[in-house]
Amino acid sequence: MGKKTIKVKVKKKKLKIKRIILCLLVLVLLCFFINYLLEMPIKNIYIINNKILKDQEIINNANIQNYPSFILTTSKEIKDNILKNPYIKDVKIEKKIGNKVYITVEENRPLCVTKDTNELVLSNGIIVNNNRFLSDLPVLINDISSIREAFAKGFSKVDDDTLSKISEIEYSPVAVDQERFLLYMNDGNLVYITLTKIEKLNKYTSIYQEMEGKKGIIYLDSGDYIEIKEDPSNNTDENEENANSNDDEANPNSNPETNENTQTSNNDEPQDNNTTGQE
Repeated sequence: MGKKTIKVKVKKKKLKIKRIILCLLVLVLLCFFINYLLEMPIKNIYIINNKILKDQEIINNANIQNYPSFILTTSKEIKDNILKNPYIKDVKIEKKIGNKVYITVEENRPLCVTKDTNELVLSNGIIVNNNRFLSDLPVLINDISSIREAFAKGFSKVDDDTLSKISEIEYSPVAVDQERFLLYMNDGNLVYITLTKIEKLNKYTSIYQEMEGKKGIIYLDSGDYIEIKEDPSNNTDENEENANSNDDEANPNSNPETNENTQTSNNDEPQDNNTTGQE
């Protein structure tokens, strides 16, 4: 009986060892699998809705240019890194199957370039260096430091098409309106606008069409009326016509051809009379 008992105990010990080894093997494989998942890199990065910043700039800002771990790199971390760029207003991060990262950005628009320092005023009120050499923006010709945030908030409501029609922006406050601006348009018109009515500026194209090619001053700050300028070329043409008309009245026989015909006619008449007399 004692020998049988000893044999059973040996079998149980062998079974326990096998189970332990199996469990360790499974654990090791599980660790390898988890480590593999954690180290799987980002495979594809898609940048959406960027107009000013280049794709690579945004990827560098996000600090994922080396395609780090898809799992360990969190969406919040990517978003926080990108938002440090002054050109970024908002950003949305999406992770999708296949280790793909989608970055949708909303940018702060450049509104104008300062004349003295050649810096850009962005739609969030921040001033940045014009290292992108943007030249198709209005030029801000004087200081707006006292009203910069309000300026940025107001002009950010102006659409790109209208903004491209502005050549220069001048801060032109008056006693009753500290938010008034004078805009020099590319077509030669002048526009007075106040920040509280800035959205009226988006109707500039239709206002210009109503002017039928004439130039003038458009008052959108108060009254909404147009003061048409006189065309100097028209006045010059009218003056020339009046001068010619006066010359004709003063010298009715000034035409050389008329004088020649008159002289010829007068010379012919005496010859006819003399012939008749001889007969």
